[in-house]
Parts: sequence; C-alpha cells; structure tokens
Amino acid sequence: MGKNTEKGTEGPGKGTEGPGKGTEGSEKVTADTGTTATPRRRQARGERRISQLLAAAAGVFCRTGYASASTNAIAREAGVSPGTLYQYFPNKEAIAVELGGQLLQRAHETHGQAFRPENLRRPLPELLDAVLDPVIAFNCENPAFWALMHGTGVPGIAQEHEELHVGLLARIEAVLRDFCPEASTQELTHISNMILGIFKSSLDLILAHEGEERAAYTAELKTVLLRYLEPMITTTPPR
Repeated sequence: MGKNTEKGTEGPGKGTEGPGKGTEGSEKVTADTGTTATPRRRQARGERRISQLLAAAAGVFCRTGYASASTNAIAREAGVSPGTLYQYFPNKEAIAVELGGQLLQRAHETHGQAFRPENLRRPLPELLDAVLDPVIAFNCENPAFWALMHGTGVPGIAQEHEELHVGLLARIEAVLRDFCPEASTQELTHISNMILGIFKSSLDLILAHEGEERAAYTAELKTVLLRYLEPMITTTPPR
C-alpha cells in the first residue's frame, strides 16, 4: 500500500509497507505492541478479513438478492466500517466476482466427485443417489451460490456459470450415452436439458425447506428422474 491510503490512519510504521499492498491499511501496526507487523502476519490478517467480508456478503446476497445488496449492508453484516471494506474491494461487483469464483470452483469439484467413474457404473437408482446427493448438499451448504448464479448480471460470474452449465450438460450426456446407446445425439441433448431443468426447478423447493420436508422433496426429485429415465434405458454399463 502506498502512503496515500495510509494517511490519517497510521502514524507509526510509515513507509515500511512492502508486500500486501492495498489490503492492509489499518492492520499495519499490531494493537498490543505498537510494532510493525511482518508481511506474513499482515497477509494472514488480510486473508482473514477477506474471508469475513465474503461470508458477510454471502449472507446479504441470500437475504436480499444481489441487485438489492449494498456495500454498506455487507460492511454492517461483517461488523466493519465501509472504509475497511473498501480497502479490500472497490465495489459490490468485485465482492460478487470473488465470492462467485470461489463457489464456482467448489461446484466444479463437487461435480467431479459426483460423476466419478465408479458412480456411473451403478444401477440407475443408485447412480441417482450418488450423483444428486453431493450436488444437492453443496447447494444447501452454500445458498449464496444459487443467489449469485441466477440473474446477477455480473459478467465474470455469468460467463463462468455458463461454462459450469455446459460442462454439467456434457457430463449428463456422457452418462446417458452409456445407458442409451441407441439414442441420437439430438435426443441425448434434449434429455440432458430436461434432466437439468427438472433438477433446477426442484432445487428451488429443496432449498426453501429444511429437515424432513427437504428430504421429502429430494426423494420426490429422484422419483421423478427415475420414472422419466427408466423407459429410455436399454443397457446398464458394466460394473
């Protein structure tokens, strides 16, 4: 961080700022000793602060939606001043892009776990459990993902979410190709889009409930997909 952003907030330690520029202004001097913190300690504090702000943003986005959220609301949720927030993020969009990027990375990892080869060799009812359970769990544990990925209008998120969507469709088509080898490419595309559409519509209901009601809607989703897919299956991949 340069001297301009430090002015008026930090007396001791002026001019000693090296790594961690632009992230640690008021954190520069330790509260207990008044000595200048090491770059590593400044970086660790900066990372904790960023995590705190992103967690607060997730809560605000879930409650109000991205469009109605504000940096002031996020700062209040985090228990910091707006000035502190602006040391790390210039605006609401930057927060959404960072949070969305982290959640998208976790979503990619979850899809990889769900579509492991050993899962795809199971009979259809077991396959549905193996694929749907981790994906539903991810969305339930990260409701901000659903709030951010739909209608936010943030270019970085929209583009990466589209890539996730395309990748998920490709995974579904690959599974269907093994179960329905006689289906045409066009048929597989239509079926894959229907499966994903059914899943997304059902996820709204699942996320809106908890406990036994959530479990009941999850079971209904699996029943719907099972009854939709069973008549199309002509073979079962070797175990």
